[in-house]
Amino acid sequence: MTTKSQDRRKVRLSRALGIALTPKAARYLEKRPYAPGEHGRTKRKQDSDYAVRLREKQRLREQYGIREKQMRNTFNEARRKDGLTGENLVELLEMRLDALVLRSGFARTTAQARQLVVHRHILVDGQPVDRPSFRVKPGQTIHVKAKSEGTEPFQVAAAGGHAEVLPPVPGYLEVELDKLQARLERRPKRAEVPVVCDVQLVVEYYAAR
Repeated sequence: MTTKSQDRRKVRLSRALGIALTPKAARYLEKRPYAPGEHGRTKRKQDSDYAVRLREKQRLREQYGIREKQMRNTFNEARRKDGLTGENLVELLEMRLDALVLRSGFARTTAQARQLVVHRHILVDGQPVDRPSFRVKPGQTIHVKAKSEGTEPFQVAAAGGHAEVLPPVPGYLEVELDKLQARLERRPKRAEVPVVCDVQLVVEYYAAR
């Protein structure tokens, strides 16, 4: 899939879900804050409970850019842990390496963060990790490979080039952007994680299936 067609898909998906999945989609939604298609401007008919839960699940899944199987596996893990399943789910998703690369400001979008990991530009505690789903543990350090630091994408990142499109760095991360280094200080708390989602509806969606 070309970058342009990926962009179009993300914009269309963003409009359908009512959230901006990329900076480009955010600009688009400002101009056209309604769903795609010929009936996008008209008021939505009342959605069924199932449709509302499904959309909320899709919103969360798309913000992390993961496949349904990964989402369900993470949900099942969250359900086995102590505490609230929905909060556990977001915590586990947020500890993915690609999510933390994005939160740290090393990338502009989730897709770019994943690409940086897959192409082995990212180290965890000094070791290259090429799995976006790798779960970072509290106390571990994420940083950019020395050979990659001088390349343009990372020079842009180190200069704070993505700051205008990303939310502020959350409290569970200690970031030294000029050094392209970040440390996960502790487990994320749902309230701090900058994703738009009613997690209880996501739990209800999976519980009913």
